[in-house]
Amino acid sequence: MSASNILNQLLRRAEEEEAAPACSTSNDFDGRMGLRVSAIFVILVTSSFGALFPVVAKNNPSMKIPSWAFFFAKYFGSGVIVATAFIHLLAPAVEALGNPCLTGPITEYPWVMGIALMTVFTLFFVELLAMRYATFSGFTNAMAADTEAAAHTHSHDIRDESHFSHSHDHRDPDSSSTSIQEKPIAGEPPTESYSAQLTSLFILEFGVVFHSIFIGMTLAVSGAEFTTLYIVLVFHQMFEGLGLGARLSSCSWPRSRKYTPHVMAAVYGLSTPIAIAVGLGIRQSYPPEGFTTLVVNGVFDSISAGILLYTGLVELMAHEFLFSHALRAAPARKVFAAYLFMVLGAALMALLGKWA
Repeated sequence: MSASNILNQLLRRAEEEEAAPACSTSNDFDGRMGLRVSAIFVILVTSSFGALFPVVAKNNPSMKIPSWAFFFAKYFGSGVIVATAFIHLLAPAVEALGNPCLTGPITEYPWVMGIALMTVFTLFFVELLAMRYATFSGFTNAMAADTEAAAHTHSHDIRDESHFSHSHDHRDPDSSSTSIQEKPIAGEPPTESYSAQLTSLFILEFGVVFHSIFIGMTLAVSGAEFTTLYIVLVFHQMFEGLGLGARLSSCSWPRSRKYTPHVMAAVYGLSTPIAIAVGLGIRQSYPPEGFTTLVVNGVFDSISAGILLYTGLVELMAHEFLFSHALRAAPARKVFAAYLFMVLGAALMALLGKWA
């Protein structure tokens, strides 16, 4: 390439950058510190309630929560997760990386869709490896011990499938037992599919926590729209927490790790309040519309969208409705009820996307 062609390309790029509006270096923070501080505690309570309640209720039969409540929470939460991926992650990522102030390679390719696509294939590969090779030794050893003990004390139990796992050799999570034990597969370790369950849950946790961090920081420095955003995020985080909590409560956990789902739910509950506190602390220097902030938010929202898309469409919808014995053998009214609950969760979450 000649020197004149290189010079012309540089000149064109310089003209484009000059024509682009400058990215903001400030935010719309307008005071109301008391109300903003209250958001830390209100969202802490609502998001923690959404995530922890299914886990606590499932492990405490004395609470006498009816089985239909868990049924509703499970499928309603699945819809929430799918809608979050499309409405609350993909759309904001497109908006962030499509901001007119951005220039350079970030504007020359639809990176949001590309990053989400790469995330989906990466997750599939990771989960494939986890299902075949991962051991999670601390968890799986405990799970194997629990399985062996259950085999001696409950040899009469009827075993069925787990809707959440990739294997089809588990007891159904909708059964009355709150601890789902795996049935060993001939020639394979009895806890192999348990590793896949753990991988799926940790992936889901990663996606929702990162999303929660960014929206918390945005809420902290928002301007005139703060009140509306505050109200919407209270419900947003509670519904999203319900989706996560329902998944955590439906997975099998060994007795020695029975508090792991509580910890994971608590981490989710703390993520947005901590992000709000951090946002308030750096309110003088945090620009939500700054170049770096837009790129970081756009990239991480794209990754989180890919995570939730994979989890929602593959782990939740496909495995629940197509491969789960619980629904394949269920009466049609139960299947349609599950579908309607899932649509309701997606619809409510999509509606919240009008404001946040």
